[in-house]
Amino acid sequence: MQLARILADGVPRSVAVEEGIAYEVEEDWFIEHPRRRCTLGLVESFCLVPSMEQPSRSVAVGLHCAAQGTENDPIRKISDELVLSLKPPSTLLGHGGIMLLPPKNRSDDEAALCLVVGRQAQRVPESRVLRYLLEDTGRNEVSHRALQYKDDQWLRGKGCDAFCSLGLWIETELDPSDLAIWSRLNGERRQSSRTSHKSFSQAFRVSVISQVMALQLSDIMRTGTPFEVRPVKPKDVSEEIEEIDVLRYLEGAYDDRV
Repeated sequence: MQLARILADGVPRSVAVEEGIAYEVEEDWFIEHPRRRCTLGLVESFCLVPSMEQPSRSVAVGLHCAAQGTENDPIRKISDELVLSLKPPSTLLGHGGIMLLPPKNRSDDEAALCLVVGRQAQRVPESRVLRYLLEDTGRNEVSHRALQYKDDQWLRGKGCDAFCSLGLWIETELDPSDLAIWSRLNGERRQSSRTSHKSFSQAFRVSVISQVMALQLSDIMRTGTPFEVRPVKPKDVSEEIEEIDVLRYLEGAYDDRV
């Protein structure tokens, strides 16, 4: 089953999607089996909005493998520890949205798998992580490289408005340990990898994050991007394709307010 949010009569509504049909469900997704209420129609006939409305936090894992971590800096030392950063809720962008880019400096587009927390998780052992996940969605992240490299921490470089686009829906029946993930820029295939091709397992990442902070319902965790990230410019069309969905958005004009 897939979980999504659509615009119906101008109002966001939570739906379950099965075989392309959208069904109204109870508002609380975070129960084991949300009850379906009524059939709304083909999901493709509705405008989909970000699959999560307002997560309390979005946690990103960086420098997760040598190939990606040294791509733009060949002498960078890769830590044996997870490198974590946070994105504020204002970074969220839905499928088909338009992102205003910071002016002049390089911004890179990065495909990633995103895990969604389904129940409060604190100090969770690696062996029990899957019990705490609602499941997976796609995510495309943008990084402002000048700010990221200038600061010792990455909040400014990764926290600009609309720098985190979320997938069309949340997939509740996939094992996140070995999924294909790749991306296109203006129709040309760029990144290509699998979630298993990383230094740390998905369960290990979630467990480590839960040791640092108590994860709340609907929090999201970005699990790292493949190498071959690419800079973007206005009018570029970015797409992330994986075994969950296709996520697409447009880079708009440069935002001179930054």
